[in-house]
Amino acid sequence: MENSKRLLALDVFRGLTVALMIVVNNPGSWSFAYAPLKHSAWHGCTPTDLVFPFFLFIIGSAMWYSYKKYNYTITRNLVLKIFRRAFLIYIIGLIIAAYSSHKIDLAHIRIMGVLPRIALAYLFASFIVLGFRVKWVKIVTVIILLMYWMILAIFSSGSPFTLEDNFARTFDIAVLGLNHIPVFHGVKFDQTGLLSTLPSICNILLGYLAGRLIDTSENKLDVVKKLIIYGIAGIIIAFGWDFMFPINKPLWTSSFVLYTSGFASVFLGFLYWLIDIKSIKGWTMPFQVFGLNPITIYVLSLVLAITLGFNFMTSESGEPISVVAWIYTNIFMPAGPYLGSLLYALVFTFFCWLAGYILFRKKIFIRL
Repeated sequence: MENSKRLLALDVFRGLTVALMIVVNNPGSWSFAYAPLKHSAWHGCTPTDLVFPFFLFIIGSAMWYSYKKYNYTITRNLVLKIFRRAFLIYIIGLIIAAYSSHKIDLAHIRIMGVLPRIALAYLFASFIVLGFRVKWVKIVTVIILLMYWMILAIFSSGSPFTLEDNFARTFDIAVLGLNHIPVFHGVKFDQTGLLSTLPSICNILLGYLAGRLIDTSENKLDVVKKLIIYGIAGIIIAFGWDFMFPINKPLWTSSFVLYTSGFASVFLGFLYWLIDIKSIKGWTMPFQVFGLNPITIYVLSLVLAITLGFNFMTSESGEPISVVAWIYTNIFMPAGPYLGSLLYALVFTFFCWLAGYILFRKKIFIRL
């Protein structure tokens, strides 16, 4: 958000999400991560699966406040700003992909990923909310969710919601090229692919509607009730839809959108009640650190994680191992394989927070 009147609950929600995102991405050992800190293998949804869609939902909520000073009208300056931000986020994603492969190989670089998905979803969601009235934003959201369901159900070659046969995989391979698709569970499939970015736009649109509800309602308690009721309704609809269109993060199914946005709405409602209504704010500062420089700290965590993944160390047998493996084995594993893995993730996250805290204290807020 870029207006003077910030919604603290939203900053804290963003900070909590970024913190959890870093924790789940950086266990000491992927073999010894607690089940709730892992993604679901295919169908289903773990607490970890909520993190990315929560971030998109928050982008949408902040979008309502960001575009207020433009009166939600498309202007030349705003269009340039939107394209510039989307471009920078996307390019940073490509740079991170190149760094993670330890080389610049344009013939095999991963074109999509978390940051590219954020960039594209933000770009399209921005023009939807600026180009349509609120009533039509709701209608467009429904159309996208139903359309994505139909696309996968009609065009998939075999079982439409399996890893091997889903049309999202077929589409991405055809458009992006097989060399640009990573391997997922032994199959070429990008779980943050191009076609499945389409429904992720709706996470932002639903967040935008939540931000509008908060900002335009005079009765704060009424806002909390509506956020929770709408959120629970979304979860219930998702459970019902799950029988026909399974809740699935890698495919980013429409039921997954409603399920995760439902929880995001409930959680935002709770934080809004706790922080902005009850004024219980003493615990919020650490999460404001993450929430006020989210992309910067997240990118820092990626660069640090990739760097620590280089084989700069040697094992007791003399074999080269990564810095992460050495630190985990020699410092954290004595606490137990699972607890040690979690402790490593928490310490890693703390160092990312420390970098963010320096920026916070100096009032440096990096906005792309």
